[in-house]
Amino acid sequence: MLRANETVTGWSRFENKWEGIRFSDLAKLVRPKSNARFATIEADGGYTTSLALMELMVPDVILAYNFEGKPLEALHGGPLRLVVPKKYAYKSAKWVRKVVFTEEKELGFWEQRGYSDSADPWKEERYSY
Repeated sequence: MLRANETVTGWSRFENKWEGIRFSDLAKLVRPKSNARFATIEADGGYTTSLALMELMVPDVILAYNFEGKPLEALHGGPLRLVVPKKYAYKSAKWVRKVVFTEEKELGFWEQRGYSDSADPWKEERYSY
């Protein structure tokens, strides 16, 4: 899957080749409770991010384990990284350790520090204020 990587600092890297499992396929396997509307992604170092399931269930959201045809290096978030192409990169959590399906929205690491929860790069939604 080729995707751009948009950052809040203004730089982008286009045509990244990611390989992994679609988040929607993972959700089908684990079958979250019917009241789950969100997923909180937990990663190394206490990092978290949370997204609505409807945002995660689109075909281009993956849990990546390969980058540019090679196993994902720690520098890029390996061994497992969430890739959410239509959001700023802080929603694409590196070093994923756990996915928790929840009924209520939880603010993630950066959202607790004033970053936008919607994180839409085309609307330039960087900050929550």
